[in-house]
Amino acid sequence: MTEEVKRNYLEINSIQDLNEVAKPTDDYSLNLLEPTNFQLNKFFYKNIGKKHMWIDRLVWKETQWIDYVSNEKVKTYIFKHKDDLVGFFELISHGEKKEVEIAYFGLLEEFQNKKLGSYLLSEAIKKSFKENINRVWLHTCSLDHKNALRNYISRGMKIFKSETVRI
Repeated sequence: MTEEVKRNYLEINSIQDLNEVAKPTDDYSLNLLEPTNFQLNKFFYKNIGKKHMWIDRLVWKETQWIDYVSNEKVKTYIFKHKDDLVGFFELISHGEKKEVEIAYFGLLEEFQNKKLGSYLLSEAIKKSFKENINRVWLHTCSLDHKNALRNYISRGMKIFKSETVRI
C-alpha cells in the first residue's frame, strides 16, 4: 500500500524568536543522558514511533545503536516526571554549518495532550542554541502527532521547505 505523506522542514534562527513555555511543575526533570545508553534511545524510538511510522532504525543492530549514541555530535535528553520516563529528544550538532538538528523528539503516549510537548520543545531549542549556532531545524510529517506541526510553529519555528513523498 502506498501513502502520500506531507513533510515539512522547520527552522528557528535566533533564541529571541523562541516562544518559550515554562516548566510544568518541579516534579519534572530534563537531563542529558550521560553516560549514553542506546537502550533508552531504542526504547523511546520504538514506543513513541510505533504510531508515527518511525521505522528506519527498527532494523538497526545493537552495534549501530551504540555507534549512533556514542557519536560526539549526538546528544540525548531524557524527560521525566519524578522517576517515570516521559519523553526524549536527540540533538545532532552540525558544527561546520553552525546548526543543530532536532533529530527525534517525542512523548510517550500516556503523557501526550497535556501541553508537555510545548515545554520539551522549548528546552530542545534552548539547549541547541547553547552550542553557539545560527539555526535549529527539524522535519515533521503528516504521520506525526496531530499537534506536532502546530507546536513547532507556536514555539517560533518557520517552515522553510515542504514536500509530498510516497511511502
